[in-house]
Amino acid sequence: MDKLGKIIIVDDEPMVTKTLSMLLGLEGFSNVKSFNNPKTALKYIESNEADLIISDFIMPEMNGIEFLECAKNLQNNITTMLLTGYADKENAIRAINEIGIFKYIEKPWDNKNLLINIKNALTQTRLKKELDKKIVELENANNKLEKYSKNLEDIVHERTLQLSLSNSKLNAIFSNCADGIVLFNHNLKIIELNNASVALFGQSKKDLLSKNLFELVVSEKKQFSKIELSKKENFFLRNYGLINYKKDIKIPVEISIAPVNDEHNNFFVAVIRDVTYQKETERLRDDFIATLTHDLRTPLLASISGLDFVLDKSLGDISDKQLNLFSAMKKSSEDMLGLVNTLLEVYRYEASKTYLCISKFDIIKLINECIEQLCPLAKKQNINISLKSEFTDLYINADKNELRRVLVNLIGNAINHSQNATYIDILAQQQDKDFCLSVIDDGIGLSKADRDKLFSRFSQGTNQKRSTSTGLGLYLSRQIIEAHNGKIFVESQLNKGSKFSFILKNSISDNKVTV
Repeated sequence: MDKLGKIIIVDDEPMVTKTLSMLLGLEGFSNVKSFNNPKTALKYIESNEADLIISDFIMPEMNGIEFLECAKNLQNNITTMLLTGYADKENAIRAINEIGIFKYIEKPWDNKNLLINIKNALTQTRLKKELDKKIVELENANNKLEKYSKNLEDIVHERTLQLSLSNSKLNAIFSNCADGIVLFNHNLKIIELNNASVALFGQSKKDLLSKNLFELVVSEKKQFSKIELSKKENFFLRNYGLINYKKDIKIPVEISIAPVNDEHNNFFVAVIRDVTYQKETERLRDDFIATLTHDLRTPLLASISGLDFVLDKSLGDISDKQLNLFSAMKKSSEDMLGLVNTLLEVYRYEASKTYLCISKFDIIKLINECIEQLCPLAKKQNINISLKSEFTDLYINADKNELRRVLVNLIGNAINHSQNATYIDILAQQQDKDFCLSVIDDGIGLSKADRDKLFSRFSQGTNQKRSTSTGLGLYLSRQIIEAHNGKIFVESQLNKGSKFSFILKNSISDNKVTV
């Protein structure tokens, strides 16, 4: 409130200072100081702030104008008023112009008018102080802004250098990467590619831009679909070939594709790797395995045939101990021959050297034959195998012998891994033209980690215990089902059983011709 402002009254007449002090006190101005000597007042002002000085004009040691000018030099924001007689108007006006006196009051004054001017003078002081404070704050803010602006310029400069360096590094990586890197849009059109890609395709970069990537990179098994891109996920393509028109060759490649989304464009990046060397290495390895397993069959068959002569006593009588020993040797040789045959079948499928013999046959009859074959093994473990189907016969087009291999493998696995299990259900269904089969058990089940690698080569199905199996049965089953353009999969929970299923697309036959 302005009435709290500090007022200094200076007049050589004690009656005047006393009268003014009393008047202001009655009006609620509590901070009033009076002096009868201007020099004494100046000493006070040197060490004490004031908001308003009311000074007489005519004083013996120093007139009011001189006094107020000295006071203004000490405190620039102080507001000053001059008390003057009528004859001193011209000097008062000069004082207003020269030193900026707020108001001059003629003697004798009107109390009401004086109080109004005092209040206005205090308001002016307060506003001037607030203005000065705002000016100081503005100057500080301006200094901070200038400092921030300078720092910002430095930061922008530093970040620009960093960005330039990062871009240089990325460009160097992109340009000099040993694998081909291709950027393409939703229409499969190439929008950018690196030097390795240009070398792989054997064409100029200018000729390659805007071409359809998947007219240059093709698969013999299936045509690439844009549906893959709509999933907005990373995915990997195997068994693709890159056509190099310059050398007139098709280079085997593997392609990793990932979506790239920025603020302005959505596109995809494909990393293309030449796997010629890996394919050749795999071919040599598989040829070695195929040759080795093929050469192993002859001595194994000879060993089994020789043991048959011994066991049927064609070469003479043998004791019971010899019979048991030779029987065990024959069983081991037969198991080894089964492993060799499985390895050969895996090789043939991987090398695309197996041709399916498609015929029409009753799949229900084939399932019952497989159940009958495996029933003795199931009974030893007190497991009941049952076929559940609404059909007494159901004819499909497929390779009968290969499906028999799959069925025996799935049912045999269910028996072998059904610890404490009581049943195995085989569910055969028709869904439009598709045939669906599931083998369901209440055995030990599988963890997610085991399920993810279950159909891989040499996977033994579970990490819970060591297995004597080769880990090729389910892998071969997958190869057989996929060769039929089908799909095989598993649903399982640990300690809650498993459900192995496969689907053969468009395999149902309308003609009931038993084969």
